[in-house]
Amino acid sequence: MTHAAPTPEPPADIALVISDVDGTLVTSDKRLTPATVAAVRRLVDAGIGFTIASSRPPIGLKPLAAELGLTLPMGAFNGSTLVAPDLAILSEVLIPAEAARAAVRLLAEAGLDIWVFADGQWNLTDPHGPYTDVERRTLRTEPNVTTDLAPLLDRAAKIVGVSADPVHLETCESTVAAALGPRADVHRSQAYYLDITPPGAGKAGFVDAMSRHLGIDRSRIATFGDAGNDVPMFGRSGFSVAMGNAAPAVRAKARAVTDGNDADGFAKGVAEFILRR
Repeated sequence: MTHAAPTPEPPADIALVISDVDGTLVTSDKRLTPATVAAVRRLVDAGIGFTIASSRPPIGLKPLAAELGLTLPMGAFNGSTLVAPDLAILSEVLIPAEAARAAVRLLAEAGLDIWVFADGQWNLTDPHGPYTDVERRTLRTEPNVTTDLAPLLDRAAKIVGVSADPVHLETCESTVAAALGPRADVHRSQAYYLDITPPGAGKAGFVDAMSRHLGIDRSRIATFGDAGNDVPMFGRSGFSVAMGNAAPAVRAKARAVTDGNDADGFAKGVAEFILRR
């Protein structure tokens, strides 16, 4: 069942729901459940728009757009790249080259595996490194293997530090964020992924972009998420729902808390907090 956060009053006039993907909309094994698909259809039938904002690259959003029948722009790379459901690029912000070089240096010094998303590809040097199997299943694509990531850093949309040690990665998040400062956004999108994305162009910016696109006030937008990179969009939307699997610090930033992503928490949250009006 859903869990009440302080004063989780169901919103009266929500026009759009924006959901994170991994850890929120899909299960731990990256599936959309029938209940989730049905919840999205119920939103649309009620005249409420639906779209997604994810740390995934555009290619990783394609199967979701097809299965859910999405018609609105989607936010890839934590919202810094806007794409149509057919993956046409609507707008794109890249990491400043100097910041990208600094980020890669910091990740390498921390002993992390490094992925660079650029030129529409997932680029790396070790195709058998940690979590490459997970990313293959998630994106349904193969990486571009290269011996040198440096030539890609002047056109990187996202850089990821990967580690099987979540405690170490949490420490790296603080260290890298402090070192890069305002030159880039730094958030863990999963316990094992540390994302570096363009500064000031994250999921909060995607809320603003969708507000402008649809001509609605941000107060009429509801957001769902589970990770630190979702907290900025919580703060920009009129109503926010954290997943039960989210860390306590993330749950504390949301207006309401639902069940976990492996217990149809998204569908339950839609029913209790969005459609119960």
